Amino acid sequence: MGLRQVSKTVKGRVTTDGAGIKLVRVLGIQNVEDFDPFLMLDSFDSHKPEEFTMGFPFHPHRGIETITYLLEGRMEHQDSLGNKGLINPGESQWMTAGSGIMHQEMPLESPWLLGLQIWLNLPRADKMTPPVYFDIKKDLIPEVESPFGRVRIVAGQWAGQGGVKPAHIQATLLDFLVKSGQKVTIPTKPEETVFIFLILGDATIGGQKYEEKTAVLFGPGQEIEVAQAGPKDLRFLFFQGPPLKETVAWGGPIVMNTRDELRQAFEELEAGTFIKGGSANA
Repeated sequence: MGLRQVSKTVKGRVTTDGAGIKLVRVLGIQNVEDFDPFLMLDSFDSHKPEEFTMGFPFHPHRGIETITYLLEGRMEHQDSLGNKGLINPGESQWMTAGSGIMHQEMPLESPWLLGLQIWLNLPRADKMTPPVYFDIKKDLIPEVESPFGRVRIVAGQWAGQGGVKPAHIQATLLDFLVKSGQKVTIPTKPEETVFIFLILGDATIGGQKYEEKTAVLFGPGQEIEVAQAGPKDLRFLFFQGPPLKETVAWGGPIVMNTRDELRQAFEELEAGTFIKGGSANA
């Protein structure tokens, strides 16, 4: 059981969300079992401010963590507990929604908005943990130069260096730049879910070409191999995390384990008792 083979691919589709922001939706409720513990994945890629500056006004979350990572552009964020900040190019914001939070994410006008948001499920035991905001600035993201290109370590390990350590699921998030004609071999944890998202450029994996804006899920094994393909350098995000193997009850911005828990969350939203408290920035 050495090299992991591709087991599934999901090509993103253009849609709108929030107040009308244009995005590419890649993963959703139909992919829960295969990509466990990862849930939704949305990608942003626009050179037209009128397509993204309307953003995501205040909305609720419970039972998950949301991870926003920008390659280009800037995004303001704010929540109902008084936390606020700015995500700059090459930075991330990791929010533990936990027991419940209201927040908004508003991209600022810029020549290019490029990035993504991914939802990470919380284990049953941590669903109602107090909410926490964690801004991951550039000084917390090591960069490692390599003959194939470069790696930025948002969370997890690469080449003996480590990024941030998540508070709950120990997910890995790495940002790879693979130069023209190059390839990279990435060691993986055999027991964990592994996939990549091709955010810029095409890739060749196992002799097969995969197009930009595709999520590529891998089967069992100890490593993956990804090569640059096409006319431009390849930029992809590597995700790895231990599957929870728990039931999922997903309703819009809230992800719980049972339908009863989901119903209770929406009843609390209506009654004004959704917010349980939380902390400032981690």
